[in-house]
Amino acid sequence: MTIRVIGAGVGRTGTTSLQAALEILLGGRCYHMHEVFSRPDDVTVWHAAALGNMPDWHAFLRDWTAAIDWPASAYWEELAHAFPKALIVLSHREAEAWWKSASNTIFPASRQAQDTPWKRMVSDLFKHRFTADIENRAAAIAAYEAHNAHVRATAPADRLLEWQASEGWAPLCAALGLPVPDIEFPHANTTAEFKERIGSALPAPKR
Repeated sequence: MTIRVIGAGVGRTGTTSLQAALEILLGGRCYHMHEVFSRPDDVTVWHAAALGNMPDWHAFLRDWTAAIDWPASAYWEELAHAFPKALIVLSHREAEAWWKSASNTIFPASRQAQDTPWKRMVSDLFKHRFTADIENRAAAIAAYEAHNAHVRATAPADRLLEWQASEGWAPLCAALGLPVPDIEFPHANTTAEFKERIGSALPAPKR
């Protein structure tokens, strides 16, 4: 098994829907931040990557057919180099809409997880690959726009697909050379759904 799709889009850009779609299309598992919560050993690997020590990507992701969302999207360039035939998908949305969603989900969740390996991994990921100032709207939006601009400027054009969740199956299937499934596209992970799931998944904060 090998990685066939690399997600360059950050969290809250339709990545949960993309995960479900890719698992249907590729017939294999798609790595997403959701997986990290049930795989605590992976936190150490991702934290080392945040500090500049990359894993053997082929060994680490040997059981997966795609890797998207944070933390994988922070290392999309390294993954693209390791898997030169993989499609690079930049999931994105309008910056203000992204900030509204992220500031109501991901960023509060990272604050809640106090003094845990997961918290330290995410903090260093943001510091080195996004922005440490995630509470600041202007800084976060600037980081989001800079990330997307860098992907557009540096990803090989023949491997890059820019995609929004509202576009559904068609662009993904065309880029992968696969037929469009005869089922509804899996839209998932609204802000309310995120809050319900993440509340039980995150390590409890210290009192």
